[in-house]
Amino acid sequence: MSKLYIDIGGTYLRSELLKNGKIFKEKVPSHTISLSDYLEDKLKTCPDIRKIGISFAGQTNHGKILSSANIGVSEYNIKKYIEKKYHVSLKIDNDINCALLAEKEHSKAKNMALLYIGTGMGAAVLEQGKIVRGESNLAFELGHVPFKKAPFRCGCGKDNCLELFSSGSGLKKWCAYYGLPAMSVEELKHSKNKRARKIYKNFTEGLLRAGATLVTLANPKILVLGGGVILSNPYLKDEVEKKIGEYALASSLEELDLVLSQFKNASMEGAKRL
Repeated sequence: MSKLYIDIGGTYLRSELLKNGKIFKEKVPSHTISLSDYLEDKLKTCPDIRKIGISFAGQTNHGKILSSANIGVSEYNIKKYIEKKYHVSLKIDNDINCALLAEKEHSKAKNMALLYIGTGMGAAVLEQGKIVRGESNLAFELGHVPFKKAPFRCGCGKDNCLELFSSGSGLKKWCAYYGLPAMSVEELKHSKNKRARKIYKNFTEGLLRAGATLVTLANPKILVLGGGVILSNPYLKDEVEKKIGEYALASSLEELDLVLSQFKNASMEGAKRL
């Protein structure tokens, strides 16, 4: 019996196929293929797959994809469609919830929060050892909390989301808007261009507001910072540590430990735990 694990984000779809004691890894741009087409291709070429775990960078509930700001979707009721057609077990969850499944195994804390900055912005909360999900598995969609007006729109349709300022996709949009080449966080920080430095300032302010909001609302023992943008710029943890007190409720910081993710890809590790 083979197992297939997938982490699909706004930039890449990564998969790990466990077959005959070996792991076969693949990475493709997520905008070039639909998730359902990818799954069907894998199931046809490897018909002994019986278990599938998927970390999805969007909103999911009970095996259904509700929406995604950064990923095109052709089949929304993915669990029902694949299980009925191929007689396999498929589980899918939001990528940050998946990351939380992995992160919590490396901590004794029962109250934990995750803030991930990658292509988008995501958050998840563990309360008394259980993931806070809300009525429709949409709890802590922090990237779509109002922040500032932007001259363009988020994938969700709004023009004032935190994600428009503090995410990889947001930084690209701002650089394009100002006629700048795509720049990394580090390049924006040290640029002599005033607009580039403004982009960086808004990025860090959005990051601080997101972290402070999460800490104030969830009151975690541990706040884990992760995602490609943060892990590529680990000094951002120090900036958050120094300035989060300007934004968060002071008493919510008294017992707080701020750490970087221990995983290169926590969402993939979480998909294996679904």
